[in-house]
Amino acid sequence: MKIKTTAAVIALMLSPTFALAEGGCSHGKQNISASACAEGTMYDAATGTCKPLTSS
Repeated sequence: MKIKTTAAVIALMLSPTFALAEGGCSHGKQNISASACAEGTMYDAATGTCKPLTSS
């Protein structure tokens, strides 16, 4: 029983490490879509940002 408990504790201690290794932290990354752009702007897929519409 002690071995199972120890294994469970080790697994729980390492789980945050595995989550971060999988890219669980998205600090500084922006995920926006075309519907999130304000009026007068258009989503630019190359940069992943909203760019102002230009008129000619």
